[in-house]
Amino acid sequence: MRNIISRREFLRASAGFSGACLGSSLIFSGELAFAGTKKDDIFRREARYYEKLPNRRIKCKLCPRECVIDDQETGYCGARENHDGKYYTLVYGRAVSANVDPIEKKPLFHFLPGTTAFSIATAGCNVLCKFCQNWEISQARPDQIRSYKLFPKDVARYAKNAGTESIAYTYNEPVIFTEYVEDCAEAGHEQGVRSVMITNGYIQAEPMRDLCRVLDAVKIDLKAFTEDFYRKIVAGKLKPVLDTLTLLKSENEWTEIVYLVIPTLNDQAADLKKMCHWIYNELGPDVPLHFSRFYPIYRLKNLPPTPLATLEKARNIALDAGLHYAYIGNVPGNEGENTYCPNCKKIIIRRIGYQILENNLDSKGRCKFCKTSIPGVWH
Repeated sequence: MRNIISRREFLRASAGFSGACLGSSLIFSGELAFAGTKKDDIFRREARYYEKLPNRRIKCKLCPRECVIDDQETGYCGARENHDGKYYTLVYGRAVSANVDPIEKKPLFHFLPGTTAFSIATAGCNVLCKFCQNWEISQARPDQIRSYKLFPKDVARYAKNAGTESIAYTYNEPVIFTEYVEDCAEAGHEQGVRSVMITNGYIQAEPMRDLCRVLDAVKIDLKAFTEDFYRKIVAGKLKPVLDTLTLLKSENEWTEIVYLVIPTLNDQAADLKKMCHWIYNELGPDVPLHFSRFYPIYRLKNLPPTPLATLEKARNIALDAGLHYAYIGNVPGNEGENTYCPNCKKIIIRRIGYQILENNLDSKGRCKFCKTSIPGVWH
């Protein structure tokens, strides 16, 4: 599903959630605020993670690719550029999408359920998933797509006035706009708004640790449990993603995992068992694991949607491995959408799609039936 909104839609939405005292001019101060290709300089900021090399070359130290970039060239993500031996992000404050979403849409099921997140994206990505649902923005270069000036304090203010409890960095890959994420999150905290990152986890340790200082939750898209899948379908590697997951645990960052189950490509039971046992052993039984239904899109239109039986089998594998919170996603009304108490087995949170129908957590985040503590970030 496309998440890009037009300027008119953005303005209308902004007016709606900003209230009477805030007009759209706070974001779009006349035509100068409308980002065109001739105004790119206002979005340049020196990158925080790179190494200078001889002859004005640089090595990017943001993601595992470690692109070595000549002067006047950009890296694989297209969002960072070497200019005269100095490395710049090209998408700081350059939003291409902004929406108010239910937090369940991310999905984050153990983070402030029933709240909304002010969700933003830029152009660019550091991988190339053949099943990307937002490829129009993730595979675009910043100067190829309409964008809007939305600097961190504006993001925080709009999130606050929209009544959202968090800012979500999502749709495309937030790793490639790390500096923007860090500053938005800090500005958000000043307004009492938290931050969550929806990411592929394809990032080096230093920037991830820095992000943990300002993030309140992270959702990792674990796309498969084989290097072969990552190489052929994602144009990335599995090992760095697993390293990120263990780093998040060491940083005590609230983390949930989504696994999009794609027929014939990553739905083998043996691999799912390996993955679930790895999660149990390395991250513990309380990390929520969401098995999402695949729909044909982008470069994988030749495959069918994931059969419900496959999703239920995957969830049962996770439960049999000892994981406490295994979910089924993109199947509204399925019992796998609910949160169950691992002790008394009663429903803690009942959901249909993005809606919360019933919440049986007490004020201390415990099951109200048996008083078992349910891990997560609650109100």
